[in-house]
Amino acid sequence: MIKAKSTLKTFIITIQLYSRSMLKQKLGQSLVQKLSPQQIQLMKLLQIPTTSLEQRIKEELEINPALDENEMSGEEDNDSENEAIDIDAYTTLNHVDMSDHLSNESLMDSSYKSRADHDNANNNDEEGYRYLPLPMLDTFHEYMLQQLNLLNINGEDKQIAKQIIGNIDDDGYLRRPLEAIIDDLAFRHNVDTSTGHIERILKVIQNSFEPIGVGARSLQESLIIQLHRREEGHRIHIEMAQEILTHHFEEFTKKHYHKLARHLNISEDELKDVIEEILKLNPKPASGYAGGAKVENYIIPDFIILNDDGELKLTLNSKNAPELRISSHYIEMLRAYDRSRNKDRQQREAVMFIKQKIDSAKWFIDAIRQRQQTMYKTMKAILDYQFAYFYTGDETRLKPMILKDISDKTGLDISTISRVANSKWVQTEFGTFRLKSFFSESLSTEQGDEVSTLEVKKILKDLVSTESKRKPLSDQKLTETLIKKGYNIARRTVAKYREQLNIPVARLRKEL
Repeated sequence: MIKAKSTLKTFIITIQLYSRSMLKQKLGQSLVQKLSPQQIQLMKLLQIPTTSLEQRIKEELEINPALDENEMSGEEDNDSENEAIDIDAYTTLNHVDMSDHLSNESLMDSSYKSRADHDNANNNDEEGYRYLPLPMLDTFHEYMLQQLNLLNINGEDKQIAKQIIGNIDDDGYLRRPLEAIIDDLAFRHNVDTSTGHIERILKVIQNSFEPIGVGARSLQESLIIQLHRREEGHRIHIEMAQEILTHHFEEFTKKHYHKLARHLNISEDELKDVIEEILKLNPKPASGYAGGAKVENYIIPDFIILNDDGELKLTLNSKNAPELRISSHYIEMLRAYDRSRNKDRQQREAVMFIKQKIDSAKWFIDAIRQRQQTMYKTMKAILDYQFAYFYTGDETRLKPMILKDISDKTGLDISTISRVANSKWVQTEFGTFRLKSFFSESLSTEQGDEVSTLEVKKILKDLVSTESKRKPLSDQKLTETLIKKGYNIARRTVAKYREQLNIPVARLRKEL
């Protein structure tokens, strides 16, 4: 009994000590960094390229009535400057200072474009450069449906044909299984059909539709269809090419030319002519139709670098982006409230709403202004860092450059540089390139100098382009050649760079 009381007392003391420790408060400091809505908006705007900026601005114009597209003129600003505003009248609005919203100076500075942008726009108008038009073309699938409408087939077969065409991808292939198409027809269109029925309609598409080769379920089938519909060329060579694609496709893809010559009982010179017939075919049949090109394939540069008599000039491409201003209508409503003697609750709530919208419009305009400034600052640093390349166009003169190098030059955060570089393009006299393509690691030479990996890739590309196609250079031979040129590089690194350049292995580069 005594032992039980002692145990209970110990348990109670333990509970009390535990409770005290749980109730004990501590005072400490911690540093937490939170992004403001404006900073988040700026980061999002930095990520989008010029092609998407115009659409983003249009979206903001739709949701914010206080934002207008180049509505105000200089005369309107001058007229409104002469009108006196009683700022003290707005102290009743929860002590909100409305001077920023009624100041003429604030309105004059609402646009995100600088005076230089306006001058450039005027000059470019004369050259017809202000807008970069995009072609309006029928899509590949619209073109296929147009051909379907020319066929004399019944309603059910036409519905099946539409379902087949809808499943053909942008390369021209039907990669969806026929059984899945049967299920789609049954559930979506209440059409009960069979695999044989679908195959018969698919054959009609394969044998009569343009571009030739569409509707195939594999590369092999597409090439065979193209050969069957080929009207030009040597008939014997075409028949041999059909034999290769039908019965010896694996040997052909692996470039086992000796086996192919033995199977066909022909010489290597004759085999070369047969292979030429196959190489004339299109592995992506839909790509031959110009109307199938997507708008995204048209690159609109974010920056333009021109050589003006030895001086490199950098221009930020904002030609398609509309100029933004604060709505004069909303400003006039604020002025009307200022002149009003009776300011009831409903009017004050309306003015608070107007103020919110004007604030949002100013934040958006300021975010775009900061976006333009950040992009220009980043590209100018890249231009200065890689001046030798942009002046000559010689890829071997590209210096090793990482995000931190540009971050140090601009004072911007590495993440900001990354956002600018990842989705932007620059137009030069030597071509249009992604900004991120100028960033590369360094590689040491025998002399101890550091060169860009881009320089090594350029030399590697040149070596492959000048090699004997009958006996292509292996990765080991390419490594030995680069080492002789003074680059310390391993064979596995050469293989990695070759894959990054989309260069196949030596066996697949072999030609007759």
